[in-house]
Amino acid sequence: MNKKRITRREFVSYAAAGTGTLLVGNLFRHDDNKPLSAQKDPLQKITLGKTGITTTLLGMGTGYNGYNNSSSITRAGVAEKVIRYAYDRGIRFFDCADAYGTHPFTARALKDIPRESYTINTKIMLNQRASRDSANPDANLIVDRFRKELNTDYIDIVQLHLMTSGTWPDEHKRQMDILDSLKAKGIIRAHGVSIHSLPAMEAAAASPWVDVTHVRINPFGASMDSPKPEAVTPVIEKLHKSGKGIIAMKVFGNGSFRDDTQKLDQSLKFVLGLGTVDMIIIGFEQTDQIDNCIERMRKVLKS
Repeated sequence: MNKKRITRREFVSYAAAGTGTLLVGNLFRHDDNKPLSAQKDPLQKITLGKTGITTTLLGMGTGYNGYNNSSSITRAGVAEKVIRYAYDRGIRFFDCADAYGTHPFTARALKDIPRESYTINTKIMLNQRASRDSANPDANLIVDRFRKELNTDYIDIVQLHLMTSGTWPDEHKRQMDILDSLKAKGIIRAHGVSIHSLPAMEAAAASPWVDVTHVRINPFGASMDSPKPEAVTPVIEKLHKSGKGIIAMKVFGNGSFRDDTQKLDQSLKFVLGLGTVDMIIIGFEQTDQIDNCIERMRKVLKS
């Protein structure tokens, strides 16, 4: 395999963003503290922070272009096909949300699969009326509906969706307390937030309530909380040090460089090299994209 020689400018840029360690090795993740150099498989099992939840390094996002209770795969009529193909290829993490409308499709795609063999993450929209419940439903009512839509007794992770305010823990304390009680009852296994601003990310890092968080990260600042990765990576490190499970999203810039092979590889190297991210999710629209991403990650991990 031909390896691209990194320039001094690229080295300085990566180091400024917190990824210089990718170039000198000795990176560690949660799975038995294996160095990155020993990891070769995007379908290997990892542990999300301190939750005890194990799943695959690569997960599938079901909400690419998700809005109004739909997403690209539901509008194209291929949701069940793509989700099932992802499972058959070895992916064991499926990221849903009320806003994506993918719960019933996920349930049908995985209906004959042992429930304990895969991880479901979903999200509640509290600051916008994307929910089909009454105007101000409590989280327990929403989670009950989610379980029916997903045809499951429990949900692995439930998050508050699209947090942008730096004071979100104060604004949503009632719903956080309800999710705490659902976790104590075993109805959900973990709770957290999906982050969409640096102040919200800082608040998540400081909150002991957060078990798992989504963060937007890539080396190009595309569809991120800041156009400068070096402003985001220190906050991700805070999240990591506090023991939270960290899921990287927008790794391919929300599809903005999906046709640029070099940028796709650079982004994977960047995010996997941070040493502070547990797993990544990609919003697949077609089965061949799954094959391509698995092989691309495999090559990056081996390079």
